Amino acid sequence: MKEKILKKLKEIEIQKNVEILFAVESGSRAWGFASPDSDYDIRFIYKHQQDYYLSLWEKPDVIEFMTEDDLDGSGWELRKTLKLLAKSNAPLIEWLFSPVVYYANEEFAKQMQELAVDCFSPIATLHHYLGTTKNFMEVCEMEEVKLKSYFYALRTALAGKWIIENNTFPPVAFADLLPIAPQNIQDKIIELQNIKASQGEKYLHPKELLITDFLLETVKFNQENASKLKSGKKLSKDLDLFFLKIINL
Repeated sequence: MKEKILKKLKEIEIQKNVEILFAVESGSRAWGFASPDSDYDIRFIYKHQQDYYLSLWEKPDVIEFMTEDDLDGSGWELRKTLKLLAKSNAPLIEWLFSPVVYYANEEFAKQMQELAVDCFSPIATLHHYLGTTKNFMEVCEMEEVKLKSYFYALRTALAGKWIIENNTFPPVAFADLLPIAPQNIQDKIIELQNIKASQGEKYLHPKELLITDFLLETVKFNQENASKLKSGKKLSKDLDLFFLKIINL
């Protein structure tokens, strides 16, 4: 599959006249709880030729594609990417530390990761994860639940808890987040993970009160502790210099 993904990314470069600097897997395949029929969520960062950056007018800064064989691609242009990094954009930082990398300009990736660590805002990132968890709570309290909803809620709830307890960006791999949950929750999650690995995305699972109660408790914990967190550093000059460096390469 990696060869097919790289071929598609090369086609995008030629069609759009761009250079892809970094491409990874996001979503359930990166997090470690994919179903057999999960899409491949390909996320990438790209840059244009210099003329693009000399225009007075706003231009498209996103490239998206969907193929018949479940390749779901979305890429962000470099300037858009760095503006989002300045705001400690959680999905972007997850891309930068994804355990599944399809392509990377190594020097670019290394510097982006360093900038991500410096830009990381505990409070902004916690609010992102808290909001995402809340979005899934209604469906997680139904009598039958898609396991995908449980895992999205669990991942973001644990990510928020991680930020509060460690003051660092949470691991992207779900398995690395699990140890901060109580042992009985870990055991139930692993049980559900094994079921999800053998079922399609449409499978409905009977409500697990243990999981629902844990989610509600964790949301409450994250909300009560949010005010203790700090903002990230303002790195406008550093990001400007990095931007100019990359577009001039």
